[in-house]
Amino acid sequence: MTSTLDQTSMATTSFTFPLRYGFPPFFSLQPNSNTHAVQVKRWSNLIQSWCRYYRIFKISLVDAIESPLFRNAELHRQLSLKDARIVLDWMSKGDEEGGGGRRAEWIDGGNKGAAWIWWRRPEEWAGVIAEWVDNTGQKNVVLTVYELLEGEATVSQEWHGMDAEVMFKSLNVLVKQGRAQVFGSEGQEGVKFF
Repeated sequence: MTSTLDQTSMATTSFTFPLRYGFPPFFSLQPNSNTHAVQVKRWSNLIQSWCRYYRIFKISLVDAIESPLFRNAELHRQLSLKDARIVLDWMSKGDEEGGGGRRAEWIDGGNKGAAWIWWRRPEEWAGVIAEWVDNTGQKNVVLTVYELLEGEATVSQEWHGMDAEVMFKSLNVLVKQGRAQVFGSEGQEGVKFF
């Protein structure tokens, strides 16, 4: 399971960066408000694409800032930690707040050192899981959370191997909708879909 930045798994495959990643100004947030708005949106898209490609669900900024995501070794340029926090702050705000559609969520509150990256928000994962339940006849069947994350039946599913916390956030969406019930003790949780 790749839930955080893992340099060994990244070495085996190669992410294709967008063309703008090769331009030095991309690594310095611009002061002009219009340019800044476009730039943080492009950083948001890059972060989401990177995390989706490598199946990363959360990042530690201290680790991520040294990764190829924020550091272009060929240009000898990198986004500063301060600017990375600005991008993730923007990503964490809703569209109505002039933000990035809640595509990030700070895990450690005010410290702003680690964040969930929502290349699919929990509500979106809930929809994908519910569709799989409907398509595979899993309604009124009890499955363990482990089966959902690691079982043979889900190997072909995009959520297979996802971070357990993301799965629980997604299942809680279905619980609130009255479409699932989660029960059991920590580490041995089961879920029944309705």
